[in-house]
Amino acid sequence: MASLISCVSWVKRGVTARNPEKYILDDKELERVSALAHIELEDAKKELERAHKAAESMGKRVEGDEGDDDVEEDDGDDEAWVDEDEESKDDNAMDEDVAMDEDSDLSKAEGKGDGLDEYNLEDYDDDDDGMPAMGPFSNIKGLTYYRNNDEDPYITMKEDEDDDERKDLEVLPTDNLLVIAKTEDEVSQLEIYVYDDSEENLYVHHDLMLPSFPLCLEWLNFPPASSSSNSSESPAKQFGNYIAVGTLDPEIEIWSLDTVEAMYPDMVLGRPDKTAAHVPMPLGTGKKKRRKTKHREVSTAHHVDAVLSLSWNKTHRNLLASASADRTVKLWDLSRSPTISGEGEEGQGALRSFSIHKDKVQAVQWNDKEPSVLLTGSYDRTVRTFDSRAPDAGVGAVVGADVEALRWDPWEAHSFYVSLENGMVLNFDARTLPSNLSTPSPARFTLQAHDGAVSALDINPHIRGCIATGGTDKIVKIWNVTEDTGSSKRQVSLATSRDLGVGKVFSTAWSPDDPLTLAAAGSKAKVQVWDVGANAGARKVFGPKLAELGRTLRERESGGVIGVESDHEDSSGDEGEED
Repeated sequence: MASLISCVSWVKRGVTARNPEKYILDDKELERVSALAHIELEDAKKELERAHKAAESMGKRVEGDEGDDDVEEDDGDDEAWVDEDEESKDDNAMDEDVAMDEDSDLSKAEGKGDGLDEYNLEDYDDDDDGMPAMGPFSNIKGLTYYRNNDEDPYITMKEDEDDDERKDLEVLPTDNLLVIAKTEDEVSQLEIYVYDDSEENLYVHHDLMLPSFPLCLEWLNFPPASSSSNSSESPAKQFGNYIAVGTLDPEIEIWSLDTVEAMYPDMVLGRPDKTAAHVPMPLGTGKKKRRKTKHREVSTAHHVDAVLSLSWNKTHRNLLASASADRTVKLWDLSRSPTISGEGEEGQGALRSFSIHKDKVQAVQWNDKEPSVLLTGSYDRTVRTFDSRAPDAGVGAVVGADVEALRWDPWEAHSFYVSLENGMVLNFDARTLPSNLSTPSPARFTLQAHDGAVSALDINPHIRGCIATGGTDKIVKIWNVTEDTGSSKRQVSLATSRDLGVGKVFSTAWSPDDPLTLAAAGSKAKVQVWDVGANAGARKVFGPKLAELGRTLRERESGGVIGVESDHEDSSGDEGEED
């Protein structure tokens, strides 16, 4: 698997704990971790059984069937086999040892009476306690080695290792966190970076190991209910600093960003105690041309395929929406216990499940201005928006290509953007969309943004009409959308574009604090922070808008791009990519 970064997410300044705590595996946490590990073990056993049966049905020889007797006989022959060369080497070594012993005995016999016994050479290196130490190095014994300075009585200023470590992990209120989902050499992890805008510094703070390939991230500040939550003696937390992760597995993991060296997430959504194995059943015998795998049986309590997108409701903070390759959108209540018994009973698992698409649901997002409204986009080449309380009354549009990403316009509650696999970016007014998809639904404007899929899209929350897109053509582009005076028509112009050296761009995200700071990452497993204001064209376009906000642009010593030097710039998956 090639090294890449699939998605990035910002954390606003001031929400991160100044001194993150270390993970402590106490008795209560050990009990929770053991339960999670037991579930994973049962899943592995069930997957192995299904794979075993699938291989038998395809006519393949399975371990433990015919042919095992031959293997056992071979094992017996291997144990009886003797390497003549090795045996001869052992004999020669034994002869040399015997010869050396004989020479040693002979030398000892000859040494007797040779006149050297009187010098007592055998005790030459022994210390003579009776003789006082003389010379400039007479106190050499006093230079005793101590394991650390705390044990040395001659050092009065002791080192405080805990204090040094605390300073290394300290996150200042002026720092942003930048969370990236990275896969390198088949190992997936979350890397949490600290970004100091004043010093133009970006460095890794800590990382968290993931069990599967990460596909999407979503930051939230609602402390999830879990078996590791605070005890009844202390009041429950109302706010926190968490990241939700969707992976190729059907579960959603929620990790605390204020805890370093954590072993397991604070909550896992959609993991049944008796979960069905996630290995798709093969079709046919394998001798003919392979057919498409049937869709897994959908469950209303949990996802049965990869989680492709997540969206947290900023108004109803306990709600999290997820979109999956199982063609469903699910609504989760983070204040409930995530435990699911069997296939899920009433009050367990997902709060709601929506089956409104005919193919994989690639993207989902809540509307910040209308907290009950969801926007979804699918590989069935449609987008839909609906009230989660009445999903059947929703409206939608046919977009003509697979949906890659979508975003509500934070400046207009009824407007949203959609990026497509064919390189197009569309803008729609939800108020004009039909409920019947057979009716034409023209976009307000259409933009040919990239040569190839527009895999990344984000709308600037600080500057109206400022849009960032990234595509498989490795270019990040900044667009300016303006409205004609006296009409509802939109004019779109390219403000600036740049190859940030991240390969194919998979994710772009505007900073929640700085108006023209953008993070981008992609197929080269690199993340770059780009100050768009360092570009003269961008300053000309967005300078007046920034002035209205009372913000000024400052010069950057780095030229506008800040990144972290990689140990190896060229990953294995990028060979020939520049061609």
